[in-house]
Amino acid sequence: MSGSPARRVVITGIGVTAPGGVGVKNFWSLLSEGRTSTRRISFFDPSPFRSQVAAEVDFDAELLGLGAQEVRRMDRAAQFAVVTAREAVTDSGLDFGALDPHRTGVTIGSAVGATMGLDQEYRTVSDSGRLDLVDHRYAVPHLYDYLVPSSFAAEVAWAVGAEGPSLVVSTGCTSGLDAVGHATDLIREGSADVMVAGATDAPISPITVACFDAIKATTPRNDDPEHASRPFDATRNGFVLGEGSAVFVLEELTSARRRGAHVYAEIAGYATRSNAFHMTGLRPDGREMAEAIRVALDEARLAPDAIDYVNAHGSGTKQNDRHETAAFKRSLGEHAYAVPVSSIKSMVGHSLGAIGSIEIAASALAMEHGVVPPTANLHTPDPECDLDYVPRTARDWRTDAVLSVGSGFGGFQSAMVLTRPERGTA
Repeated sequence: MSGSPARRVVITGIGVTAPGGVGVKNFWSLLSEGRTSTRRISFFDPSPFRSQVAAEVDFDAELLGLGAQEVRRMDRAAQFAVVTAREAVTDSGLDFGALDPHRTGVTIGSAVGATMGLDQEYRTVSDSGRLDLVDHRYAVPHLYDYLVPSSFAAEVAWAVGAEGPSLVVSTGCTSGLDAVGHATDLIREGSADVMVAGATDAPISPITVACFDAIKATTPRNDDPEHASRPFDATRNGFVLGEGSAVFVLEELTSARRRGAHVYAEIAGYATRSNAFHMTGLRPDGREMAEAIRVALDEARLAPDAIDYVNAHGSGTKQNDRHETAAFKRSLGEHAYAVPVSSIKSMVGHSLGAIGSIEIAASALAMEHGVVPPTANLHTPDPECDLDYVPRTARDWRTDAVLSVGSGFGGFQSAMVLTRPERGTA
C-alpha cells in the first residue's frame, strides 16, 4: 500500500439506515438487544417467489429531511445514502463549509445500483411487460441517474459540498468494505484530508428476488420470517435479502485530535483478494479470505491473538459459513477458538453491497460500547462451524481490535481491522 504510515485514518462520524433501526441509536439498540427485523416482503406481492421474506427499512424520506424534488429525483438507494451521510456529518462535528472542498472526497459502495428505480421504470414504460417496444415518454425525467450508479456518489458529494475524489465502488457484497478501504487509502496517500465513505443498496425488488430464487441462495422459510436468517446454524437454508446504508466521516488522526473530535475507531488495516475461481462458488479451505485477513493484520501490525472480536460475513448459507470458519482457523490459528465471532445478518439481513459498511458500523459501535452483538436465531450449531458464534444474546466484552470480513459474488474477499487509536502513537 502506498502512502505514509504517519497518516493514520480514523472514524469520527457514523450514520446508519438499516432494517429495524434508522439512525445509529436505533440500529445499535436492535443489535445489542438481539432483535430481528426480517419479515414478509411488503414492497410487492411476493407470493409467486420461492423466498418471500426480507429485511426492509421503514423509511420516510421526507420525514428524514429530503425534499419532494430530491425524493422524485433519487432512487431509494440514493435517498438512503444522502440521509445517512447527513447523519454522519452531523455526528462528526466537522464544519464542512469551512473545509477545503477540493481536499474532501466521497466513496460510495453499491452492488446493484438503482435496482428499485430501474425495476419500477421498466414496468412503467413497458406497461407491466405488455409492450415489446417500450414507450420512453412514461419514464421519469431522471431515469439516466438510475442507469449510472455514479449518481450515488454525486448526490452525496452535493449534499456535503465535497469537490475532491468522488467515485462508486462496486465489488459485489464486499463493496461496503472496499469503499471505506479505498477512502482510507486516499487519506493515507495524501489525496484527501476528509472522506465521506460508506455504501448503500436497496435491492428488494421482483427482479432481485427472482435472481436469487433461481440459484436457491435465499431462504424459503416463509412461515417464520423473524427467525429465517440463521447464520452458522445447522438448520439454515439460505440468506435473507436486506437493504440499507452506512456512511462514515473519515479523517486523519492528528487533525481529529487537534479539533477534539470523538474518535470511534482507527482503520488500522485493510486488504482485499479474489479467488479467481468461480462467480458464486467458494473453495472450502477459505484460503483467499485468510490471505486478506493476514495482510490486513500485517498492515495493522497486529498478531492474530490481538483480535478481540470478529464481525463475520455470516450470510447463512452452508457454503459461506463453512468457508468462513475455515478462513478464521487458517488465519487466526488457535486464537480462532478463543475469540467471539458473530453475524449481524441474523438481525438485519444481507443488504448486498451495503452490508460491509453496516458491519463496519456495528464493529465500531461494539468497540464503543464494550458489547459484542449476537448471532440471533443460532440454536443448533453446525458441527463444521465450531467457533464461538455468540448465540442469541449480546455479550459484554472489552474490544480493542475488531476484524470485519466480507465475501462477494465474483470471488471477492475483503478484511478490515479496526482498533482503538490509543493502541498506537499519534
